[in-house]
Amino acid sequence: MAKKAMIEREKKRQALVEKYAAKRAALKEIANDESKSMEERFKARLKLAELPRNSSATRLHNRCQLTGRPHAYYRKLKVSRIALRELGSQGLIPGLVKSSW
Repeated sequence: MAKKAMIEREKKRQALVEKYAAKRAALKEIANDESKSMEERFKARLKLAELPRNSSATRLHNRCQLTGRPHAYYRKLKVSRIALRELGSQGLIPGLVKSSW
C-alpha cells in the first residue's frame, strides 16, 4: 500500500489540473498562435508560468485505485498488476482467468 500522503498529493494535483484546465488551454492557444503579436504571445507565456506547477496535466501520475501503487498500472482497469491478480483470483473481473502450469 502506498503512503497516504502520496495518494492525497495525487488527488490534490488532479483537483488543480481540473481547476486550471480551461485557463491553461486558453493561454496556450494564445501563446502558440503565430498570428498574434510577439508581445501578446510573450505575456501569455508569462501568465502560463505564473500558474501553479501542479496544475499541469503532465505532473499527474497514474495510481492504482485500490492500493495506490504507481507502477505496473493497467489504464483500462485502473488497478495495478497485483490488485488485478487478486481480483482475478476472486473471480471479480469478468473474462479474466488466472492461468497456472
